[in-house]
Amino acid sequence: MIVYDKTELENVFLVEQAHFLESAGFISKEQSDLITKKLTTLKSQNNILIRAGFFLLGCFLYSSICGFISLISPESIIENYKVVFYVYALIGFAGTELLARQKYYGHGLDDAFALGAQLTLAIAVGLSTEGNGLPIALIITITSLLCYLRYVHVSLALLFCLATTASLVYTLFEFGTTGKTILSFVTMLFSAGIYFFSKIILQNLKSPYYHKGILLANSFGIVLFYLSGNYLVVRELSVALLGVEVAPNSDISFALFFYAFTFIVPIGYLVYSLIKKDRPMLWIGSLALAFSIYTIRFYYAVLPLETFLTIAGLVLFAFTYFAIKKLKHKETGITFCPDSFTNVNALMNAEALIASQLGLKPETIQKSNMEFGGGDFSGGGSGGEF
Repeated sequence: MIVYDKTELENVFLVEQAHFLESAGFISKEQSDLITKKLTTLKSQNNILIRAGFFLLGCFLYSSICGFISLISPESIIENYKVVFYVYALIGFAGTELLARQKYYGHGLDDAFALGAQLTLAIAVGLSTEGNGLPIALIITITSLLCYLRYVHVSLALLFCLATTASLVYTLFEFGTTGKTILSFVTMLFSAGIYFFSKIILQNLKSPYYHKGILLANSFGIVLFYLSGNYLVVRELSVALLGVEVAPNSDISFALFFYAFTFIVPIGYLVYSLIKKDRPMLWIGSLALAFSIYTIRFYYAVLPLETFLTIAGLVLFAFTYFAIKKLKHKETGITFCPDSFTNVNALMNAEALIASQLGLKPETIQKSNMEFGGGDFSGGGSGGEF
């Protein structure tokens, strides 16, 4: 199914790991360069800015090809404009296949053609179905999954997750008011299924090709589960989809459940991530907790914004300060000590900057009570007398 040579594709991940180990200090730059030189890899680009530049160049190339075809026979294109977008989609798929066979992987050019093909196909299906969302979502779900399995682009994995969720939502819309009412609970179950299913796949995954995409799906399930029960999201969707008018001194159905869900789930994310040392869930839980605080304040502004932000900053500073003091010298479990894959220089620079701003002095080493002898050479040698 994969269009690339699997050995060369594996080498891409091996080179990435070599650079990762070099940045962590496990291997030297000479060893990393030797690994990169010995292994035959695909044409990929890890620099995000350069890759973005190639992506823009690919978009320009793709649009130029489509524009050239449009200029050949403008009258026939106007008459058959629905078919033309299918032609544009075929050009995108053909360009993706051609670039893949030329060993372009995660380069930027191939991303432009892969995503452009999905976009033009969605437009073509939308024109053919008069904007019906369900066929568009279903077809993009299928094509994005097949393209991800063949080209292993993480962006296509994200598109598959979004299209699958959209397919579920549009399917529920077909059931009218009942489907819209149970939308929140169904998406909760759906996101939980994504999380546990991707977790099982990650545990049994032997090849590294699909690891990033499945890990992204796992994180997507975590985010979707929280948003499915967030009070602000549920309330605004109830107003938009069901036309519910929330009068003063009233609330939506199951309001207490969604209030509790909005705060319990982020705290559960944080506790679970610290126990299992799950860094993506830790970041998601932190952002979810911040959004939960924003959710409550969006409807209940007890304090002025500047006062609230000041108090929140003081509480956060106090919590961070005492947490660092408590975990500073721990070497196992939950600790503040940087791991081997942390940029230690950046951490030390930040620590020095904070210390200089707060007027703190560096820690001094306590003088030992043991007195060394004399000696004329470096070190604590003994003297020449008994």
